[in-house]
Amino acid sequence: MSAAWIPALSLGVCLLLLPGPAGSEGAAPIAITCFTRGLDIRKEKADVLCPGGCPLDEFSVYGNIVYASVSSICGAAVHRGVISNSGGPVRVYSLPGRENYSSVDANGIQSQMLSRWSASFTVTKGKSSTQEATGQAVSTANPPTGKRLKKTPEKKTGNKDCKADIAFLIDGSFNIGQRRFNLQKNFVGKVALMLGIGTEGPHVGLVQASEHPKIEFYLKNFTSAKDVLFAIKEVGFRGGNSNTGKALKHTAQKFFTVDAGVRKGIPKVVVVFIDGWPSDDIEEAGIVAREFGVNVFIVSVAKPIPEELGMVQDVTFVDKAVCRNNGFFSYHMPNWFGTTKYVKPLVQKLCTHEQMMCSKTCYNSVNIAFLIDGSSSVGDSNFRLMLEFVSNIAKTFEISDIGAKIAAVQFTYDQRTEFSFTDYSTKEDVLAVIRNIRYMSGGTATGDAISFTVRNVFGLIRESPNKNFLVIVTDGQSYDDVQGPAAAAHDAA
Repeated sequence: MSAAWIPALSLGVCLLLLPGPAGSEGAAPIAITCFTRGLDIRKEKADVLCPGGCPLDEFSVYGNIVYASVSSICGAAVHRGVISNSGGPVRVYSLPGRENYSSVDANGIQSQMLSRWSASFTVTKGKSSTQEATGQAVSTANPPTGKRLKKTPEKKTGNKDCKADIAFLIDGSFNIGQRRFNLQKNFVGKVALMLGIGTEGPHVGLVQASEHPKIEFYLKNFTSAKDVLFAIKEVGFRGGNSNTGKALKHTAQKFFTVDAGVRKGIPKVVVVFIDGWPSDDIEEAGIVAREFGVNVFIVSVAKPIPEELGMVQDVTFVDKAVCRNNGFFSYHMPNWFGTTKYVKPLVQKLCTHEQMMCSKTCYNSVNIAFLIDGSSSVGDSNFRLMLEFVSNIAKTFEISDIGAKIAAVQFTYDQRTEFSFTDYSTKEDVLAVIRNIRYMSGGTATGDAISFTVRNVFGLIRESPNKNFLVIVTDGQSYDDVQGPAAAAHDAA
């Protein structure tokens, strides 16, 4: 068992103004940056020049052969094999938007899936040019002066008082239907807009729950509210059963990863929208989410009527899925009409970081046994101080059947289990029983007490997924060996 505590580039894009008819045979290719996107080229055809040495792992590319216009042009060109990472000329053709951009690993770049986008492009080999690709966009409004353009400082955007990585898990089942699905998207868009999305503020992504969950876009894909709103608008209705539990588990395990844009030290939040009730078990998914340090909010809409209750697997599904069943993480709206008044209260919840208890995984998934010295040398008044100390530690944890668990053993030459891990599952009960522990008095045998606690307290919860901690509260020297039992306790972990 462990004796250690676990403490709880953004690149600007410039718009290229292409002189004359784009792609005309007499025009030199325009030098672009590694991260210039297809949507930055406002012509049907354009010749561009990609720089060399672009970082392959930082390209954002969506699709294969035909790419969503939000993709990097140079990244798409490398992905398709038009150029190598040494750079070179590329011809870009604008295409209409489409559905189902596929994910393909090619030439060192893993493109991503995108369900739908409003515009596309494709790339072919461009004509050769003696113009050097510098990685900086060159303005053609005036002849180049030969001076290196100064790098524009990164502009920090977003609400810095609301830093959170948020997944909106929307209901895409037949239960909600196409019309209410669109109303749901409108509501999510309003929430996203009010959050203050930006590089220094909240980042958001979207997952759709239906027969099979689908990640529509990740945290790293968009860092402006404008792009997020457009991406939400483009999400299509999938249909099927409302397998919310399956989708929540998928989100906790696959969405919140470093590769997908999760930031270190920022609360992870999933806002689950449920129209009616889920068609699968959501309790287990809530446990998985908590184990991954994800704060689960449930926004329930249109509760089942009495005649429908027989079709609901568990009418208390909200209480069992949220991060904490304290009222903060659950939110109810009667229907999808007139929801504007519900936007601000939800945003305020999502921006209240001190309430994000499930971010503090150290405080959730632990078993802590307190080994309390009840020997004569302590005395009754100091023993009460010990109990107060133990209470102050215990009250900082989220104690529940699926959270932290507390046990206590008092020792002299003998040992007495005051309460085990499975005896009490609420903070109030644990604190009450600690206050009422009676002072034993006697000698001090700490080594025997450690062995007793490992065998009779931790031994009863061998299958628990929680981390185990033993906290010894004593006033001094033990009459027996402590090092041997302590080493054995570590080995038993």
